[in-house]
Order: sequence, then structure tokens, then C-alpha cells
Amino acid sequence: MQDWLVTATEIAVEAGARIADVWHEQRNVSFKGEVDLVTDTDKAVEELVVRRLRAAFPQHPILAEETAAAADFAQVASEEYLWIVDPLDGTTNFAHGYPHVAVSIGLVHRGEPYLGVVRDPMRNETFTATRGAGAFLNAAPIRVSQTGELNHALVGTGFPYDRRLHAAAYLRFVEDFLLRAQGVRRAGTAALDLCWVACGRLDGFWELKLKPWDVAAGVAVVREAGGTVTDFDGSPFDPCAQRLLASNGLIHAEMSALVAARLAREHELTA
Repeated sequence: MQDWLVTATEIAVEAGARIADVWHEQRNVSFKGEVDLVTDTDKAVEELVVRRLRAAFPQHPILAEETAAAADFAQVASEEYLWIVDPLDGTTNFAHGYPHVAVSIGLVHRGEPYLGVVRDPMRNETFTATRGAGAFLNAAPIRVSQTGELNHALVGTGFPYDRRLHAAAYLRFVEDFLLRAQGVRRAGTAALDLCWVACGRLDGFWELKLKPWDVAAGVAVVREAGGTVTDFDGSPFDPCAQRLLASNGLIHAEMSALVAARLAREHELTA
């Protein structure tokens, strides 16, 4: 399996270099939804990653963001091994020249994150993990933070693409944490948010309506760094459930109590 991680890392670094190479060029942007963007770079990088993965692992199916259909989500739990790819996590950041983006390549085994590579081309940082072998940043071991109370924690979040329909509900989650945590950040790249939990830059992270390609790699990194990843209510994480809570483990119960209680009150989000 170590060879698998080496290959996936090489592919992610190559894909990140493609993003960096075109960073100062004009973006060609189109819309998948009201605020959901896609660029030519997303598509080109996905083609590169998928082509390289198919050549290296012809026996493994691939689920990639720009070519996925809703029906493909059934693969996540049913396949023995499935590569899940977000070629450019943080497309809105990329479209505006905001230097916080990532390439995310995850491998799930029967629905459970098994291997993850997240490449940040703007910082020259590569986060990697394989189940049972630890988590690393540029080959150096990483661990989650030791922050023991939510009151002292820096936490991150993100807003789903339907935020214009449910802005008030999502902001009430943020308000809950503004009142309880030391600080709240929203950077726009879930894969990196998870990796930043893994290396201690964030103490926790929550978000609704994430897709498997947003989280498959990052969850593997958090877990191998000693962190905890669950559904909002503390039940086992499901990459297709669209609810994710990640933390250093020490503040997980406090975060879970907040997000679960808030979700129960926001009926428009669960209808």
C-alpha cells in the first residue's frame, strides 16, 4: 500500500504544479449553479489526475467531482477500493485569485477513508496519510492539537452552495461558535480545513452538505493524525451523509453538542 501512497502523492504534486503554472493567467469560468463555479483548470486537472490514476490502478474505479453523477455515490460504500478526486478544491478562491486551493486524492475501502493526499500548491505543502501508518506534512509526522476546551479553540467551517437560500440558518451555527470558541475561520477549502485540523492549525471543523470528494482524503489525514471525525451527533462518519464534524478529539463532545442541537432547531435544513 505504500506504493499506492507514493503514486497518489506524485499525481497530486503534478496536478498542483498545473494549477500553479496557470495561476496568473486569465480564468475561464462557468457556472454549475447560482454560486457553484467551474473553470477550465478544474477540468484539465481532473483529466490529468484521472488519466494517471487509471494508468496506475486499472483495477480501481474512480469518482471525480467534475464528471460524477448522483448515481455514482452508490460506489462509495459498495466498491472494494474507490479513488475519490477533487481536482481543485476551492474553485471560487481560484477564480478570484485567492491563494488557498488544493488537489485532493482519497482512496476509500468499502466506504471508509483509507488513504489521503492533499496538495496545497501555493504553500508547497503535501499532506498524506494511510490507515495505520500515521499522517504527514511534507514527510514530517503531524498530530492534532492538545487544546482541551472549546473556549480556547480555533475552529473552521464552510458554507454550502445553497447558502443564499439558507443564509440565516448557516449563520446561526457560526453565532453559536462565536459565543463559545476563541475564534472561527472560513477559508473555502474543506480538504485543507481538515488537514489543518490534522496538523493543529485548527482545533475543529464542521460543515454541512459536503460531497465525498471534498472530504475523502482529508478525513484519512485527520484520523491518522489522532483526530476524531463523525457525523454531527457523534455517530460514525459517512462520506455520503453530507454532515461532517472533525476535531482533535478533546473538544469533540462540546462541538457535537453545539452542532447537533443547532441542526435539530433548523428544520429547513433537514426537511
